Amino acid sequence: MQFSKMHGLGNDFIFLENLENQEMNYPEMAAKWCHRQLGIGADGLVIVLPSEQADLRMRIINADGSEANMCGNAIRCFARYAYERKLVQSAAFSIETFAGIMVPEVIIRNGKVEAVRVNMGRPDIRRANIPMMGDETAAINVMLPVEDKEINITSLLMGVPHTMIFVEEAEDIDLKTIGPMIEKHPYFPKGTNVNFVEVVNSDRIKIRTWERGAGATLACGTGSCASVVASILNEHTNRTVTVELQHGELLIEWSEDGTVFMTGPAEEVFSGEIIF
Repeated sequence: MQFSKMHGLGNDFIFLENLENQEMNYPEMAAKWCHRQLGIGADGLVIVLPSEQADLRMRIINADGSEANMCGNAIRCFARYAYERKLVQSAAFSIETFAGIMVPEVIIRNGKVEAVRVNMGRPDIRRANIPMMGDETAAINVMLPVEDKEINITSLLMGVPHTMIFVEEAEDIDLKTIGPMIEKHPYFPKGTNVNFVEVVNSDRIKIRTWERGAGATLACGTGSCASVVASILNEHTNRTVTVELQHGELLIEWSEDGTVFMTGPAEEVFSGEIIF
């Protein structure tokens, strides 16, 4: 079976085509192949599938075998993969995900893919839809009890659940200690991704992310979108924000009609053959 290795700002994925929609054990494959020492190594497995609702369908299986509804970095990689392999006919096309239909546009300069802009849809701040325990009010700058202290958080659904914590220095956060405590907190019955957000100025933020099912990752597209939305809701930034990640930047726009747009790179690293 042929595969390709791709990444969005360091958030890396193994890509497989299954356009005939054959039956496969994706969780077992992801857990084996995503292992950094015993497999190819990746944050997740992305499968390219046919769709009855859109041009193509994307499924993403985390490194631990769990399935994600959406992934912002993966969908940019997916868009480049599909465009360069001529699986679609135009630079803008539709992708079916468990979070709904997403519409990426491949940006071409001098005949090469420079970036991908994605309509990420609208965030949902209703606790029941995140899902998050509590009353019907939005979880904007609320207190979350964590062991013997309380942490101010903002939580929302950006295709997948995200919880934002504003900090002075994002790079100083102990992700491996604090991340799992929030990810698996009983307030989040299905878990949550965790983003530590440092506001640089009204047009720029830095984030570090602990991803549900993947752990600490170098970048998170949906997390970047959610962090910008949270920054705006907490009156920290403007509506167009550059997000600094460990290996580059994303441009996130929250339009007046509520739609979030994400623009950033997607790179192919290598391809090969998996032998069962």
